Amino acid sequence: MILERITSEGIAHHSYLVGSGREAVVIDPRRDIGVYLEMAGRNDLWITHVFETHRNEDYLIGSLELAGATGAAIHHGSALPFTYGEPVREGDRFRVGSLELRVLETPGHTEESISLALSEAESPTRVLAVFTGDVLFAGTTGRTDFFPGREEEMAGKLHDSLHRKIVPLGDEVILCPAHGSGSICGANIADRDLSTLGYERAVNPQLRLDRKAFIAYKVAEKHHTPAYFRQMERCNLKGPPPLPRHRWLEPLAVSRLKQLAADGAWLLDIRLPTSFAGGHIPGSMNLWREGVSDFAGYFLTYDRPLVIIDDFNLTLEPVHRQLLRLGFDRVEGYLAGGFFAWARAGEALRRSGTLSVQELKDRLNDPSVYLLDVRDPSHYDRFGHLPGAHNVYVSELPSVIPTIPRDKEVITFCDAGYKSSIAASLLLREGFGKVSTVLGSMQAWRAAGFPVER
Repeated sequence: MILERITSEGIAHHSYLVGSGREAVVIDPRRDIGVYLEMAGRNDLWITHVFETHRNEDYLIGSLELAGATGAAIHHGSALPFTYGEPVREGDRFRVGSLELRVLETPGHTEESISLALSEAESPTRVLAVFTGDVLFAGTTGRTDFFPGREEEMAGKLHDSLHRKIVPLGDEVILCPAHGSGSICGANIADRDLSTLGYERAVNPQLRLDRKAFIAYKVAEKHHTPAYFRQMERCNLKGPPPLPRHRWLEPLAVSRLKQLAADGAWLLDIRLPTSFAGGHIPGSMNLWREGVSDFAGYFLTYDRPLVIIDDFNLTLEPVHRQLLRLGFDRVEGYLAGGFFAWARAGEALRRSGTLSVQELKDRLNDPSVYLLDVRDPSHYDRFGHLPGAHNVYVSELPSVIPTIPRDKEVITFCDAGYKSSIAASLLLREGFGKVSTVLGSMQAWRAAGFPVER
């Protein structure tokens, strides 16, 4: 028996390969499928089935890519009108060598959510592991807010799925969710890669709530929903387009980048906030490379081409992969020679200011300053905030820009200085004259021993 978890960086997505004998299945594959083909080939396995636990919201599913490469059958829940694959229902069973997968219909996160109970075929009632999709995570449970007006109904369905289908499988059953810590598909997913149903029953506070209390808890949860989720849902319902055949990143001369920018291309500057503040191409957006999966979908749109800007253009492929997993297929290339090629060409530059926390402390009462705290509101409340700060989560910033005064210096502030640089770049794109970001932000403020309000 082989059970492998494949984690995609950024979105903290888990997919799985299960193999026995000469057969294998893949559960919730990502769009770039090479890892599954390599893993199957290394273990002399043939991928016969692909399962989708639900219509994913945060990335493009790789089922059609994988089926095209292997001939595998695709299966998903029957409660949505998918235009590809085959629907499965409660109790359906699939053999994988000496193993068996049994389908459990577990709605709540979405209507068609399924879980898959894995056992040895000779002992089908003794479950080894359960693949729960976005229904149950380590330390928390899935979101129930994707159906406006039906939040209570979906929360009730999720409670029933958990307590009637999943928890009764047994304390010793290994939990295999579709996401880990850092994903926005659940609130505060625990930072542990291994868990069992018994451990979750003991430590997961949501599993200890009765049905009424659970529904109230889920309805009160506050989640951020990037606009790109709707695009992912539409594509995953009808089947994502195939990956672009032209996938290599083209080095672009300064003249070509200027032409693309004039035509409306996104200029994605993946450098660190300090580099971006020191000088950047006018109109570019700063999104540090490790944050691409988390935040690109909030701000970039699918109707424009995209160019990547870095300093030395080292290891750009992981960034490209992250963009492809989110459906950003129109990546034209990267600036050849890095940002300094733009500077050497004598082109115009923009800068944002930077402040230390000591400098910020001295300016808190300055009437010419507008302090913009772009942390998650839960962090703003939980960890405290600075006097006079205006809290807007960075993902919501585009919609509130008209309310931000243009006659003041806007100082952006966050957890560690990364999201504040995103905010600064957005404000500069919108024509704000004086924008600064606080390096280190709240992390540095606490390290300096400065007080906060609660």
